[in-house]
Amino acid sequence: MTSTRTARTRLIATDLDGTLLRDDKSVSERTVAALAAAERAGIEVFFVTGRPARWMDVVSDHVHGHGLAICANGAAVVDLHSGGTFLEVRPLRRPVALDVVRALRVAAPGTSFAVELTTGIHYEPEYPPFFLDPGATVATAEKLLFEESPGAAAPVLKLLAQHPELDPDDFLATARAAAGDLASFTRSSPTALIEISGLGVSKASTLAHCCAERGITPEQVVAFGDMPNDIEMLSWAGRSYAMGNAHPDVLAAASGRTAGNNEDGVAVIIEQLVAEAVEDLRL
Repeated sequence: MTSTRTARTRLIATDLDGTLLRDDKSVSERTVAALAAAERAGIEVFFVTGRPARWMDVVSDHVHGHGLAICANGAAVVDLHSGGTFLEVRPLRRPVALDVVRALRVAAPGTSFAVELTTGIHYEPEYPPFFLDPGATVATAEKLLFEESPGAAAPVLKLLAQHPELDPDDFLATARAAAGDLASFTRSSPTALIEISGLGVSKASTLAHCCAERGITPEQVVAFGDMPNDIEMLSWAGRSYAMGNAHPDVLAAASGRTAGNNEDGVAVIIEQLVAEAVEDLRL
């Protein structure tokens, strides 16, 4: 008789904001218990987020054996056990970032920019900082991206572009039309804020690389997300779940749907996966 069971789950890949985290940025007791149960069952858990490494304190206590997280939409793999040490960086080259800035200034006048480096974030004067960094430099993007010695400055993880008036999805479409051949464009904010990475850099591509290193196939991965920056990851994974609060395009891309982030939607599915793993051991 042919088995109809899905491939054994070996890795869970979950977004954070709007997915694993509640709206108040907390991790519920139920979710903490589910993450620990998954690790005990031999299922690795990877946090895959648009957040920079320095904003990972919200979940650093819940990373188990491997200690790894994928940050900045795939631009960095970091070791949370060591306080966020960069293990791998997939940067946006500064000359390319400058070309993107020039293209967006023409395509969407009024756009302001921020530059996320491995050492911190820096802003243009018009950019609305949603999380003030005491070490931030305020200057034009052209000045922030300038290198006196090419290749000597801190790597750029992503460029952020904000527009005060455009619809978020329209702004993303406009940016991709203007410079989609130069870099990767996505968004995770409810506002018109675009995140720009090196061409081909995404949560999915970096997760695929990490899984290949571990001999894990897409069919053995279960992924969770809620916003457009999760779509490629959800499409790549063998099983994927859009949160009840997800963007319509995410709902269309995922193979399944779970409860919202405030209702512990990730924990609901992880509990089912752990039960499957226990049943497999009994067979």
